[in-house]
Amino acid sequence: MWFIMAEDMKTPLLSDSEGPADALPVCLTSPTVAILGSGDFSRSLAVRLVASGVRVVVGSRCVNRIPSGLFPDAVELRNQEGAVSQAACLVFMALFPEHYRSLLGLQSALAGKVLVDVSNAAEVNIHGPSNAERLAELFPDSLVVKGFNTVSTWELQTGAHDGSRQVLICSNSTEGKKKILQLARQMGFHPVDMGGLSAAREIEVAPLRLFPSWSGPVVVTFLLFLFFYGYGFLREILLPFLAQGHNAFYRLTLDLVNESLPAVALVTLALVYFPGLFAAWLQLWRGTKYRRFPSWLDNWLQWRKQLGLLSFLCAALHGVYSLCLPLRRITLHRIVNAVYRQVNAGTEEPWDELGVWRSELYLSCGVLGLGVLSLLAITSLPSVGNTLNWKEFTFVQSGLGYIALTLSIMHTLFFGWDFAFHIEAYPFYMPPSYLLAVALPCIVLLCRCFLLLPCILTRLTRIRRGWESKRNCPVLQHHDVVANGIP
Repeated sequence: MWFIMAEDMKTPLLSDSEGPADALPVCLTSPTVAILGSGDFSRSLAVRLVASGVRVVVGSRCVNRIPSGLFPDAVELRNQEGAVSQAACLVFMALFPEHYRSLLGLQSALAGKVLVDVSNAAEVNIHGPSNAERLAELFPDSLVVKGFNTVSTWELQTGAHDGSRQVLICSNSTEGKKKILQLARQMGFHPVDMGGLSAAREIEVAPLRLFPSWSGPVVVTFLLFLFFYGYGFLREILLPFLAQGHNAFYRLTLDLVNESLPAVALVTLALVYFPGLFAAWLQLWRGTKYRRFPSWLDNWLQWRKQLGLLSFLCAALHGVYSLCLPLRRITLHRIVNAVYRQVNAGTEEPWDELGVWRSELYLSCGVLGLGVLSLLAITSLPSVGNTLNWKEFTFVQSGLGYIALTLSIMHTLFFGWDFAFHIEAYPFYMPPSYLLAVALPCIVLLCRCFLLLPCILTRLTRIRRGWESKRNCPVLQHHDVVANGIP
């Protein structure tokens, strides 16, 4: 009985939507897969296929130049014609697209077989057909499938069944697509059907894009840093030098950076929660949840995870910079000068009770805020977030997120204390940087408090459960409201 149970454990709990038609093809029950090309990708693909129980034959233009031991012993090395003749139904084209025409002499041998194009685009801005579409034009009697180009050689060698990366697949041939989908599952990957072969253009440029979802948040964070750094340079260094001749350019490398980072972290964290509040107020004003948000708001909502991680980065750098402050030579110089003046004047420095409480409170709030922000960053990782249910994830990202924002605001306010009310804090009529940084977060917290009022929260909850105002849905909704259990 134990071996029957072992076989049952290998059977998927949920079958695919295709049903029996998506079962393992006959040609894969005792598979022989050909790989044309003998480069790094071909070697890694062969290793993964052999580990998945697939018989592999590699075709090369010159078999003799392949070093001994490059491929596993189970892999058979042949010329291109021999490899194609050995393939049951699948042929991987592991060579550069410019060499596709060199295979035109194999058109008859490749007819009826599935050709898997694993190439990538040469540049992001592509014009004309994709590599897979060109391959389909060259071999019209073959079934061309685009796939496996988003998987690196390293990921192919990490093991037979421990890969969790998605494999994007597209083709105009339903039969060929089914075979590659099944083979990808057999190799331990998660295949994703992207539709027809026209989708190959997007799939081919996907590996060339550098953090496509991060460009906007990174630009926003960088511009915020430039603003606060430039504002601090103008207020605290350039204008005092021009007006009074006071040279403080040494503050450019550490002091000014450390003053700009917390401001950027605070504003960026506020930008994480501001679009959600704006969307809530927009739904309240419209009286429905079924109208689409503007495109800029949709993009902003999609940036929240990246903005939160960048906020954590700035806060962490601020903490490291702050730990370095006592080690600076200028700090030791100031301490020695203060002691010298005190001794020379014959006075004893009185205990500053207010200053002590100020430093204790703002440091404590800063440490707690960074700790909660670290928890938000950790739960943003898919490996951690996937272990949480929706209630837990919402509590961490929303509930604890507002706690982190509140602690960060308190850290800033305790640091500023009552300095904002002194005329000395406004040289050249310019307010301190922290006063500018705390404005937007305070607005976010105030809007959040308004949304928690029972009269507003009840209406917003009803809207998000499908209720609409009569100007959007003039039909009487009394029956629907009662049916949902909402008085």
